[in-house]
Amino acid sequence: MATAFHNLSDYDFGSVPDAAKMRFGIVVSEWNSEITGALLEGVVNTLRRHGAKQENILIKTVPGSFELTFGANQLARCGKVDAVIAIGCVIKGDTPHFDYVCMGTTQGIAQLNTSGEIPVIYGLITTLDMQQALDRAGGKLGNKGDECAVTAIKMIDFAWSLK
Repeated sequence: MATAFHNLSDYDFGSVPDAAKMRFGIVVSEWNSEITGALLEGVVNTLRRHGAKQENILIKTVPGSFELTFGANQLARCGKVDAVIAIGCVIKGDTPHFDYVCMGTTQGIAQLNTSGEIPVIYGLITTLDMQQALDRAGGKLGNKGDECAVTAIKMIDFAWSLK
């Protein structure tokens, strides 16, 4: 469903499992830090709201969104987390750079999900302008970070249900 028709922060609280025993890795792009910082805040607040312990939330930064794949892979392989949340923001400019970064990051995270042992949550915002990014980072459309946190909790629960 398009974000324009759904607030990213709206979800059924009762449908989210308890996260008290779950461990989370978060890799955050430093580029567009005004946006990624707000997304990170949304992730952490939502994880904590569902019982995650602060000591079970490992946060690492990378320079840009393209580096999220490497950072997520390293976090997934370290053995200290049950899921990784990759947070970034790419805003379209005047060159094709936007397309390459978005495509490479998306394909990289998809590859990690098909070949890895733990879920990697896609928290990359790709927008046409800064206002669209602000709207998705705690603005009128909610916070994509909330959605990513809920997804991570549910995917860990899903993976654990198969063991």
